[in-house]
Amino acid sequence: MMWVLAALAVTGCVLFTERVLFLHRGQIKAKAFVDGVKNILAKRRIVEALTVCEETPGPVAVVVKAALLHAHENPEAMRYAVQEAAVVELPALERRLGSIVAIAQVAPLVGLLGTILGMITTFAAFERDYATANALAQGMWQALLSTAFSLMLAIPAQLAHHFLNSRVRAIVRDMEWSGNEIMKYLVTEYAKAMPAQEGTAVTAPKP
Repeated sequence: MMWVLAALAVTGCVLFTERVLFLHRGQIKAKAFVDGVKNILAKRRIVEALTVCEETPGPVAVVVKAALLHAHENPEAMRYAVQEAAVVELPALERRLGSIVAIAQVAPLVGLLGTILGMITTFAAFERDYATANALAQGMWQALLSTAFSLMLAIPAQLAHHFLNSRVRAIVRDMEWSGNEIMKYLVTEYAKAMPAQEGTAVTAPKP
């Protein structure tokens, strides 16, 4: 059982490291990013804003890009596109978190199984009348060692899951805020500025 626990520990470390790096790349300063996109849109450069979204990693940029691609449609269509983009990104954020929870839940059971098997072996030796007090103490010590190691694995795994889950919730909040903020800007300021600029362009004097 110690080999099983060692394999679970290595797997948990790999999963945790991969998730930390993935979420770190995906988390950006949402307010600064949205403000930058707004400044670009104020100059009527929507293509440039789309390019910035494509070059920026993370789900926040994906959600903002979905809103920009539907900037000239009605608010309902824009909202549907933003929600669809968020739904597509969410599974990628939550990927492998369930595996870390499974390790945290299974490790104590594996340790308990190792303890029981160790005690069975020890008492089987007593039954055959060749076990001494030293052998009993050593067998019990080895049996309890698997339980201790399993708890040493389960507790950090549980903490790792809570840490990663908090990072995911923070990114989801950024996605929701960014989507609502960019939609509000496109529906109000961006949409109202277009007719004014088009009217100015029509009535401008010819050289």
